Amino acid sequence: MDLPFRIGSGYDSHRFVPERKLVLCGQVIEHSAGLLGHSDADAPVHALIDAILGALAMGDIGRLFPDNNPVFKDADSMELLKNVMERIPDWQVGNVDLTIVTEKPKLTPFMDVMRKNLADALKTDLRNISVKAKTAEKLGPVGAGEALEAYAVVLMIRKEK
Repeated sequence: MDLPFRIGSGYDSHRFVPERKLVLCGQVIEHSAGLLGHSDADAPVHALIDAILGALAMGDIGRLFPDNNPVFKDADSMELLKNVMERIPDWQVGNVDLTIVTEKPKLTPFMDVMRKNLADALKTDLRNISVKAKTAEKLGPVGAGEALEAYAVVLMIRKEK
């Protein structure tokens, strides 16, 4: 059965390391460390890409943009997100619910620009994009300030012809 809508979920995590910039949802955020990764390590965008690909049964970010391919070294994850959307011209985003889990930095001042960056990349209305920040209440590597996690849920809707 070919459904007119599909739901996907995604997850990503990266360790904090010194001497890297912190990029979340395409926004550079001042912090003492950035995230370790082959690309710019924008974990929330990676989780969102996985959610979109999962909704459409297209695999995951590693299959599309492998971390052993030098083409994707230091890649801008927002450009990868746009690339994914170009691959699925028959689908549009219904809504996104994204949760970023980190002890620091505090993300509230950046929420509006992160939402706008995502809405622009996904070519959808800002009202369709939710970004939330949570802490891990000092539990585990995230709670110890060693890492950041991101969870994404997306509703994809088939475009009318």
